[in-house]
Amino acid sequence: MSDQVGIIGAGAWGTTLAVLLADAQRPVSLRAHTSEAAERLAHARSNERYLPGVVFPPNVRVVTDDAYLSEPHRLYVLAVPSSHLRSTLEKVGPLLDADAALVSVVKGIEEGTHLRMTQVVGEVLPGRRVAALSGPNLAREIAAGKPAGSVVASEDAALAAEVAGLLSSDRFRVYTNPDVIGVELCGALKNVVALAAGMVDGLGFGDSAKAGIITRGLAEMTRLGVAAGAHPLTFAGLAGVGDLIATCMSRLSRNRRAGELIASGVPWPEAGEQLTGVAEGVATVAGALELASTHGVEMPIAEQVRSVVFEGRPPLAAVAELMARSTKDELRSVAGT
Repeated sequence: MSDQVGIIGAGAWGTTLAVLLADAQRPVSLRAHTSEAAERLAHARSNERYLPGVVFPPNVRVVTDDAYLSEPHRLYVLAVPSSHLRSTLEKVGPLLDADAALVSVVKGIEEGTHLRMTQVVGEVLPGRRVAALSGPNLAREIAAGKPAGSVVASEDAALAAEVAGLLSSDRFRVYTNPDVIGVELCGALKNVVALAAGMVDGLGFGDSAKAGIITRGLAEMTRLGVAAGAHPLTFAGLAGVGDLIATCMSRLSRNRRAGELIASGVPWPEAGEQLTGVAEGVATVAGALELASTHGVEMPIAEQVRSVVFEGRPPLAAVAELMARSTKDELRSVAGT
């Protein structure tokens, strides 16, 4: 079996994983979305747009020709924006080593199909061994060598253990979890909640309001996850509350920053143009609400995020509607009853 790992997507997280794997003495191929971008990365030996100052180890090869992807690989890491995953797989799928596993680090729900990312993989490339990696992983911190944890989920326990072993190091601890549904929904839905948390920041409402949004956002995530077949405890783990806290609180979070800009009066998509990278919560909220509708689950925070981002509703009006909702039993509302 080849030790080479292919990273498909050279954004902040894809590049960080390439560096992590290379530091563990793995040969890594890194594919950017265009040949021009690949040539810039290959020439600079760094990704100055997303991770300035982080130099590629010698065993990171930036591929400028997709034919390199057909070489023997142990696995491929899928690290493209959720809205581009299907089209990327349709393009490169026929080139990939047929024996290699696929690991999705993409956090989203596809609009129109409301599919999770490993489900999109299964539709485009049926029969492949697939896992999903998620957790409180801010790329700039991890690329700088700061410690962090994550979780890999797969129905194939051996694959989950293999991926955890490949990625784990003295500064990156990876757990396994068989709950693919929960891990993927956590990763997708926390970005929607982070948009709302950023709006709280943009409105200057303070930490009490922000804690309320985070907590009630977690309740929404859990309700939908359980209705979709996830294990409720996954939402109390790294992929759930762990990632939720990081994404809602960190100044490095693109989704939090997007919400902050929108609440301060910058309309979407102008706010998106000010970000370095993609705010996945914007691309996810429609698919999340579609999925919630199929399961009969209420997601009032997500509904208000959609109305503010896509319908131009004033953030203060959205807050007023959330605050005016009828009083509920907290535990029963988390359980969705």
